[in-house]
Amino acid sequence: MATLILTAVGTAVGGPIGGAIGALIGQQADVALFAPKRRQGPRLGELAVQTSSYSTAIPKIFGRMRVAGTVIWATDLQERRSTSGGGKGQPKTTNYSYSASFAVALSARPVRAVRRIWADGKLLRGAAGDFKSRTKYRVYFGDEDQAADPLIASAEGIGNAPAFRGIAYAMFEDFELADYGNRIPSLTFEVVVEEGPVAIGAIAEELSGGVVAGGETPTVTGFAAGGNSVRAAIEPFSELMGLPLLEEAGRLRLTRAVAAPLDIAAGEEGAAARGSGGRTEMDRRASASVAGEVSVAYHDAERDYQTGLQRAGRGEGAVVEQNALAAVLTPSEAKAIAEARLAALLASRTSGKIFLPPRRAGLQPGQLLRLPGQAGTWRVSRKTIGAGGLVSLDLARLAAGSLAVVEADSGRASAPRDVRIGATTLRLLDLPLYGEPTDRVRLYAFAAGAEEGWRRAELTASFDGGVSWTAVGGTGAPAVIGRAVTVLGKAGSALTDLRSSVEIELLNEGMWLESRSDAALSAGANLAAIGEELVQFGMAEALGERRFRLSRLLRGRRGTEWASAGHGFGDDFVLIEVDCAAIVEPPAGFLGADLLLSASGVGDAVPVEARRFVTGETVRPPAPVHLQALRLANGDVAISWIRRSRGGWNWASGSDTPLGEEREAYLVEIRGAGAARTETVGEPGFLYGAADQDTDGNEGALQISARQLGRAASSRWTHISLP
Repeated sequence: MATLILTAVGTAVGGPIGGAIGALIGQQADVALFAPKRRQGPRLGELAVQTSSYSTAIPKIFGRMRVAGTVIWATDLQERRSTSGGGKGQPKTTNYSYSASFAVALSARPVRAVRRIWADGKLLRGAAGDFKSRTKYRVYFGDEDQAADPLIASAEGIGNAPAFRGIAYAMFEDFELADYGNRIPSLTFEVVVEEGPVAIGAIAEELSGGVVAGGETPTVTGFAAGGNSVRAAIEPFSELMGLPLLEEAGRLRLTRAVAAPLDIAAGEEGAAARGSGGRTEMDRRASASVAGEVSVAYHDAERDYQTGLQRAGRGEGAVVEQNALAAVLTPSEAKAIAEARLAALLASRTSGKIFLPPRRAGLQPGQLLRLPGQAGTWRVSRKTIGAGGLVSLDLARLAAGSLAVVEADSGRASAPRDVRIGATTLRLLDLPLYGEPTDRVRLYAFAAGAEEGWRRAELTASFDGGVSWTAVGGTGAPAVIGRAVTVLGKAGSALTDLRSSVEIELLNEGMWLESRSDAALSAGANLAAIGEELVQFGMAEALGERRFRLSRLLRGRRGTEWASAGHGFGDDFVLIEVDCAAIVEPPAGFLGADLLLSASGVGDAVPVEARRFVTGETVRPPAPVHLQALRLANGDVAISWIRRSRGGWNWASGSDTPLGEEREAYLVEIRGAGAARTETVGEPGFLYGAADQDTDGNEGALQISARQLGRAASSRWTHISLP
């Protein structure tokens, strides 16, 4: 119906017969509204897929919308390299990362703000303005006096850099692409031009340069005007919402607030028909010729502007009329439009043609009429002035009522969570976590964020006190990190500790701890670092507020029983999981010095540092156990111990564990009242003869210590006293 209305107005404006009324509007309307080119209006797909093609139209945004935009400037991808590993028996790994800088045009008219940004459907920038991936970001609002972006100016030259005045665009500098398969992702933007709903009439008035005046019209949350003519932009509203274009006081007006229907007298159309030889015609098409269902696709305000679809059906007719509005609507608004459109189609299957005398030449397309002997209200869809000034009107019957409130919903939506990333929390452990024998000192970095959205950070290390820094790759998966809010007591490592417990407060709400069976513990489950001690916990009791009570403990795991007595309030807690650890290898021979590690994540205003005095726990053999000394009848002292190995923590077979060193060697130290004696032996035992005791002057009580000598470092001492 609206197509006929608009065509009729265009003919009236530009054709010879329309000169009588066309003078009121002029050629401006003909050019602006009815340009003689193939019609193409805005499509929903154009707002969802980022483009970078020449001649792609940049939409004019009204209200609040989610748009993809057009890439209007970009650099080549930038490649960065970092090297890690390379120790004995370990390959050196070169890691490559990529970034890009590019500008994306958003609107061909100024905007007020750019809020959320999505990348490949995932949130890149949250409602609070926080970015989930690392990038520098600037937004230009489309002012006519905006300056060129400094990066574009430096790349193109100050005299050659476009400022894109009148175009709102977003600028991304050094956008890291690792999270998106090392390619520029498809970006969509929440763009705000006007706060609150915007009237369709106001949109039409601006697009037409004032040729069309906006009357009383429905509102939309947002709208993207594209296509190749103003007519293409506003015609969908006219068709679907029943908004006619009326000539009023020399202007075209898009409005639903038309004047009351004009009553045609009973003999008026008959006299005109008889004088012209014509006659009044009424035509009623079969119900089956009208669509049985109307669908309206739109941008759903309740589903992060994703495409929604609402339908209206009448239970008969196989034809479906499909419509799309590049507008942001609520489900109820879209449902009401579909229902109204279906009612209009059913009503318009009854059409007519009447003839009126020349005094009715002032009637315009869009005028409402009531006819004698005919039910309902009729709208003039086309007017023709014939010989003698006879007025011929094509009519369409209107549906009763107007857009009504219809309850509808969006269905179930699966929108990405908008969780903040927060600052990085970094833990650097010098502990034997995985038990593999190695000649190179290894430290393990674990990291997480104060917020659930944290994902990763880049690591750099300094081995010279902060003078120079070396990139050592990135962190692993987010670790479960916290702190002890009670003090873990001392306990031995031989038996399960059923008396002690410790309460842990985790870093963020997304972290969790679970209880595990004894069999799972035997397989290595629930290994955690509490301070410097490695502990396994069988029971994790949730206390609320991110707190857990850990009990049923296996203590001093992997030779860390030495740390059992050193616990305090606030001890660091790290759950040891393989994919969460990033390995940091200092240079060969790096022991007895501080290693500095710096982490820089998206949420870090400044890098976060951790410092660790390196004792080389990954290259130390574990300390000997079961050290004992026995005075023999002849006065000799027989000293013995059991060795342990970095190469075997699970005693599955019951046989000796592998040595894990190039040779078996131990250092024994004996102190008494006299001289101290130090001996190096190649087996787990030493006989301190009576003669040697006399020589040393050690005939009384003795303090005996033993340690294993490794190829890279020695174990800690094990001590006993012999009365």
